[in-house]
Formats: sequence, C-alpha cells, structure tokens
Amino acid sequence: MTMKILIVDDEHDIRRLISEILTDEGYETIESASSKDALGALKRHNPDLMILDIWLEGSELDGIQLLQRAQDEIPDLPIIMISGHGDIETAVNAIKLGAYDFIEKPFETDRILMVIDRALDAIALKRENAELRRKSGSNIELVGTSSAFNEIRILIDRVAQMESRMLISGPPGVGKEVVARLIHKRSKRRDNPLVVLNCATMAPDRMEAELFGVEVNSGEHSSLPGTFEQANRGTLLLDEVSDMPLVTQGKILRVLQEQTFNRVGGNTSVKVDVRVLATTNKNLLDLISLGKFREDLYYRLNVVPIAITPLRERRSDIVDLAEYFMLKASEETGIPTRKIGEDAMASLRGYDWPGNARQLRNVIEWLLIMATGSSDQPITKKMLPPEIMAKSPRSVNLDKDKEIMSMPLRHARELFEREYLKSQVERFDGNVSKAARFVGMERSALHRKLKSLGISST
Repeated sequence: MTMKILIVDDEHDIRRLISEILTDEGYETIESASSKDALGALKRHNPDLMILDIWLEGSELDGIQLLQRAQDEIPDLPIIMISGHGDIETAVNAIKLGAYDFIEKPFETDRILMVIDRALDAIALKRENAELRRKSGSNIELVGTSSAFNEIRILIDRVAQMESRMLISGPPGVGKEVVARLIHKRSKRRDNPLVVLNCATMAPDRMEAELFGVEVNSGEHSSLPGTFEQANRGTLLLDEVSDMPLVTQGKILRVLQEQTFNRVGGNTSVKVDVRVLATTNKNLLDLISLGKFREDLYYRLNVVPIAITPLRERRSDIVDLAEYFMLKASEETGIPTRKIGEDAMASLRGYDWPGNARQLRNVIEWLLIMATGSSDQPITKKMLPPEIMAKSPRSVNLDKDKEIMSMPLRHARELFEREYLKSQVERFDGNVSKAARFVGMERSALHRKLKSLGISST
C-alpha cells in the first residue's frame, strides 16, 4: 500500500521540490499552504506522515500550533518539522511537543528520505506492539494442569511484581514467550510497553543498533531509538538470547547494571528504566564452556530461572491444550469447533510432539480446516495428519475389526495389554519408571505385569 505524506509549507517551490522527491520514491503526496488547508487534508486523506514548516507565514496557525492540533486529530501521526531560519531552540521545543524530528532548510535529499523512513518504521513498530498488546494482553494464560505448569504458575505469581531479571528456558515451541508476556502482564509495568527483540533472526552487525539505537549527529532530535529506549518504563524481552553475538554480550552487561548507554555513533548518555527478561532454547552453561556465551552475562540474566519442560513430559496437558487451540482456531477462522473423538485424542496423547505446543496448535488448526464431515461429528483418528499416525503407539493402531474382535474378552484384554504396554516401554526406550508414570502404575507393579505378559524391558 502506498504511503501518503502531507507537505505543509507556505512556499510553493519548497512544497513542489519535496513532493517531486517523494513521488520519485513511490510516495503519494498531498500539498497544503496553510493550517486551514492542512487540517482539511488531515480529515480527507488520513496521511501516514506530515512534513510541516515551523513558521507558516500568513496562516491562521503557525507550525507549532498546527503540530499540536494535528496530534489531537491523529495522535499517532509522525510529524517532521522543517525551517529555513536555523532556529534550533524552536526545533527542540517542537521535538518536546511530540514532533518526530527536525530538518533545517536547505536540506539534502538523502537526509529527508532517511528521516522519513525512520519515522514510518518507528510508527509501524509502535502500532505493531500496540496491536500485540491488544491481542494478547487480556487473554494470556498458561493452559494445562500438570504439576510442572502449576509450579510455573506459582513462581510467576511470586516474582512478577518484583524487578528481578528472569531467564526462561525450554525447547522451541513450549511457550517461553507466553510465560514472558504473562510475567509482564502481572507486573507493575503492565501499562507500559513490552518490546521483543528476537536475537535469533537479527543480523549480528545490526544487533547493537537495534538494542541501543543510532545517533546520526549530536543532538536529541537526530537519533533513532533502539529497543531499550522503546521499552523505557516497561519490559524488554531478549528472545533466544543465546544467539546474541559475543561482542554485544559484553556491551549489554553495563546496560543491565546501570541502565545507561550511548547510541551507536554518538556519545550522549541515555538513561532508561527497563526490566529485562530473556529466553533460550539452548543450555547456556554448555555454551559458556565452549566460549560462546559470557558467564558474567548468564548470571546477570539468570537471577530467577524458569525451566519449561517439553510437552512429551507433561502429556496430561495435551487434552486441555487441544481443546484450547480448537477454540482459538474457531475464533480466528469462523469455523465451528469440532469435538475430538476419544480415539483421536488417544493418538494425540501418544505422540511425542517434537515441536511441542506450537506443533499441537498447528495440527489442531489443520484438523479444524481439513477434517472431513460436519461440525457436529467428532474428529476421529483416521482424520489425523499422517505424521501423527505414523508415530503413534502401535497399541493405538490395533485393528479392532480383525483379530481382536474374534477373541473372547479375556484373550482380547490380554492382547491389548501386551501391545499397549510393549509400545509404552518402547516409547520410553526401556525406561520402566517413565513408562509407569505415563500409564499410571507403580513401577514394581508394571515390572510384574511385563514379566507376566512376557515383555522384556531391556
């Protein structure tokens, strides 16, 4: 979608020059010579950005007054002030009143394009974070009744109101970011931003600029804030912190301690008030021993550790999660919810879920969209994706229509028990203790049952 930029200047030549530059760059421009025309254009065109002359000679409102009116009309509108009078004091005042930046006439084309790009990126990020907070702020919850998740709930309730840094660990897809968002939601900072920086997807040479911002020239109005400044008075989440470059790890240490830093390319000291949370899907102690992660940073981040176990180790949560994801998928797609039949749920509980809750959510969404039959018919195991059926326990795949259906009850029960328990022992690689916990038996009782059925546990 083409971005619309409103240019407000009493000089026709200036308006035309800026308009031609922006049009060549693919922007749509609207020109206004006075405050009256500009206010009308704001209502008619709803621009994405405004370039505004400070003085506006012969206009009902000068640039500063129009800046304030425009902010009342469109609070999120980024406004870049321009002036040919070299009045830095007035420009700084405009910045304090909410203008994004100030450019002095005569301006360079590269300079004005750079400032516009940054302003549009900044407002896009602000709106994205606001939308994420709107979508997730009121309905963040940990789904599941396993003892592991109950322990995490208790820990969150105990520490969310504190200012402690926290390191949330666990394999991909277990819900580390959900836990971080829940901590922020229940903290004293909940009304301020939660900003997420994904260290795994950020190019190493851009990491410091993303964290600390960039200062093109000296002066407050010529800087691009980084995530630390964007998260001021709120929370900064360093997602997958193990992928942060070593050189950046060293620079972030002082920031964590003093909450003070310099932007890239500048020497102005910036003070912030930020709570830092971090997540990792790798063992940081192993990375420390390999020289890939700083030990001092680890202990700064790991004030309160939270470890989330994989879904295969808390199978009791699978039913609750599947029902929750079914409801969410129905809300997002408008498709009526489907009940998951007992045979299908048994297969879901028997699968190991290498992608954890994220994979389970994708499977449930796929089932809602792709499963055959009407919405009042339950989803059966035959409707499950092939990868689920292929790795389900063999006991789940017993052909009831053949051998077992021709047997007396006692023999059928024995066959079922043998196949079922053999599958469970194989799934847990011969670990009888884990198999016993899963099937709900005492370890000694399971040993006796395996022996009576002629099943080896080695």
